Amino acid sequence: MQQRTFVFVPVGSHGDVHPIVGLAVAMQARGHRAVVVANGYFRTLIERSGLEYIELGTAEQYLEVTKRADIWHPRQGSRIVLETIVNRQLRPAYDLLLEYWLQEEYTLVASPLCMSARLLHETHGVPLISTHLQPMVLRSVYEPPTLPLPMPAWAPHWWTRLMFWLVDVAAIDRIVGPPLNHFRRDLGLQPVRRVMNGWWNSPQRVIGLWPEWFAKPQADWPPQVELAGFPLYDERSVTEMPAALEDFLAAGSAPIAFTPGSAMRQGRAFFETAIGACEKLGKRGLLLTRFVENLPPDLPSTMLHVPFAPFSLVLPRCAALVHHGGIGTMAQGFAAGIPQLVMPMAHDQPDNLVRIKRLGVGDGLLPKDFTVDAVAAKLQLLLSDEQVLARCRALQQKIAVSNALETACELLEGVQAPANRLSIQR
Repeated sequence: MQQRTFVFVPVGSHGDVHPIVGLAVAMQARGHRAVVVANGYFRTLIERSGLEYIELGTAEQYLEVTKRADIWHPRQGSRIVLETIVNRQLRPAYDLLLEYWLQEEYTLVASPLCMSARLLHETHGVPLISTHLQPMVLRSVYEPPTLPLPMPAWAPHWWTRLMFWLVDVAAIDRIVGPPLNHFRRDLGLQPVRRVMNGWWNSPQRVIGLWPEWFAKPQADWPPQVELAGFPLYDERSVTEMPAALEDFLAAGSAPIAFTPGSAMRQGRAFFETAIGACEKLGKRGLLLTRFVENLPPDLPSTMLHVPFAPFSLVLPRCAALVHHGGIGTMAQGFAAGIPQLVMPMAHDQPDNLVRIKRLGVGDGLLPKDFTVDAVAAKLQLLLSDEQVLARCRALQQKIAVSNALETACELLEGVQAPANRLSIQR
């Protein structure tokens, strides 16, 4: 295979960046040049992984967004992401990616939230692959995603289409449309409407980074969608297990792991409930958060806090996983073969919980119901149900025999420059 340059643009938190870093590392191992364009908050991770790095946005900007509690609101969260990340990146990302393109031709592998990538494909014919991390962003009337909308699976197709149309014209296009179409006009492009109803996807290839058993392709998904599986990158090749964690795991029974997500800075109540539930059950607990303000000042001796540890090294030694429902965390729970309890807040989390319950490997509680007694009761049921534990082991085996990164790499290598590519002056 001839060496090519691939430029990767993830958008979001560690849960969004980790899979793309894993994919970039795998492409580099296959002899390609891999460059990652990401927020400065992730610079150390990317460079420690042996990849070329280009900064798009500062770490301070990232941390400022994480301070906003409304980013976890079921309805307001998406608006915050669109306003503070998508819209603000539009022109800077386009200029940065265009400047790099004028120096060296490359294939662009980008989150659809980086809408500048789609623009660059239109204006300069840059080969483009869109990467979706969760199935809820692929709309279907046959299997509607779980959204804060009256859109049950049994609803008639016309109703579901109407709901998608309403969310586009009443919300998404009102937020994204004005800055996007103003920029398109400056670039000599026609305006677009219903941005997330298809336009934001690459017309060449869309890779879904989940397996078919988690979300089966639907007849009304875009025809260019291909599934690869869960990448499961977690820094284990570049980040060691903390010595205190090794000692803790070796010193007693398997703990229950708790994390409200890598970007959650309002997790104090989550962890206080975690501690109380473990005490009620007589279990040990592992608390994972980068933000110490989430934790009470004095932890019981049966609890350990670590900012981060590779999930593939930790979770197989845990009894259960309690988390926010992020797809990366959830996939690591599948790979570890342990039951999961989810407290979904916003974004893809409610949809992921529905799929976990459908697979029979976990359960969930809404934030208002996430109390010590409720968490302890749910965990007790999950840990004592042999059918749940058997299904967890079955999913663990499915993931063990898959090779998502190899499949994804082959899909990336199969995309070439589009036939209508424009020639540009260098």
